[in-house]
Amino acid sequence: MTREQFSELVQEAIERIPRRFAREIHNLAIVIEDEPSDELLDEMDVEDDGTLLGLYQGTPLNQRGFGYGNQLPDRITLFQGPIEEECADDEDEIFVAIGETLIHELGHYFGMEEHEIAPHEERWLLGEDDPEDVAAADDGDDEKQEPKA
Repeated sequence: MTREQFSELVQEAIERIPRRFAREIHNLAIVIEDEPSDELLDEMDVEDDGTLLGLYQGTPLNQRGFGYGNQLPDRITLFQGPIEEECADDEDEIFVAIGETLIHELGHYFGMEEHEIAPHEERWLLGEDDPEDVAAADDGDDEKQEPKA
């Protein structure tokens, strides 16, 4: 898959981020790299037979104090090679893996623990709307908010 095709799938996944989260994304770069470096895999304690599909780097929103500001953007990196390899180059599976990885790393951006992220990943995988987005739509707040990434 070309980088352009992969990027289009990433953009499609970004568009499916629940609105209540998309509204709160500020100063965040979402980038694509081919592979994680050996140094990064070592730093993240990834075993020899393991890999890394994505990575959040920055200060989670819930850990930012009053003086936080004038910072470079936080960063979510999606690793194209490992995602494609895990999905045996199946485009539908690649899209799902991109979305799941993106939601997972966004959970870290928001300062969520693994157990808090899992339900959001599950809803994304099932194509279900976020319950708070549904409630907001029912209250008339149906304007779609694009992420500010």
